[in-house]
Amino acid sequence: MGRGKIEIKRIENNTNRQVTFCKRRNGLLKKAYELSVLCEAEVALIVFSSRGRVYEYANNNNIKSTIERYKKTVADTSNACPTPEINARFYQQESEKLRQQIQMLQNTNRNIMGEGLGSLNMKELKQLENRLERGITRIRSKKHEMILADTENLQKREMELEHENALLRGKIAENERLQELSMVSGQEYNAIQEYLARNALQLNIMEGGPVDYPSLSAHKKSLHLG
Repeated sequence: MGRGKIEIKRIENNTNRQVTFCKRRNGLLKKAYELSVLCEAEVALIVFSSRGRVYEYANNNNIKSTIERYKKTVADTSNACPTPEINARFYQQESEKLRQQIQMLQNTNRNIMGEGLGSLNMKELKQLENRLERGITRIRSKKHEMILADTENLQKREMELEHENALLRGKIAENERLQELSMVSGQEYNAIQEYLARNALQLNIMEGGPVDYPSLSAHKKSLHLG
């Protein structure tokens, strides 16, 4: 079973209080040592017992130097500039950094365009050349990809057009065939009419009767209706 939670209050028993002080003091000194080693921190620890005895720890073995450093830091903080001035100084520094970055980018762009090369040494010129070659390689690769994509799209469109043309040619051929069939049917119909007319005329002549042109016309009309 784990230990129960200890209530934080003054220990009334002197013996128990002294034992607890020794244990907690040693634990605190151990933690201070571990903090200084693990985090490379400058640590100073001062403990006074209830009997007035002093216990101290400093990872640099000189607690006075740590105290002096603390005093100096506190004094510098108290003499620091007010917050508005600190903010103004910060923004000025950031603005100067941005201005320098913009100037650097502008110079780089001019160098890429082949301008302002007089201030570059041989090493910088070689670096610029390598950068341009890498950029050209990437540009050509992207251009090649786009050309391949366009070629594939054109080939696909060509196949679609060929298919559409084949369908149109089929429809045109079908229409021409139907027109030829209709022309042949009309010619056959006219030939039948002429044949019947000749037979009727010859029959009337052989019988010696007059040629009945109206009946012939009626016969033709019946053929048309039929």
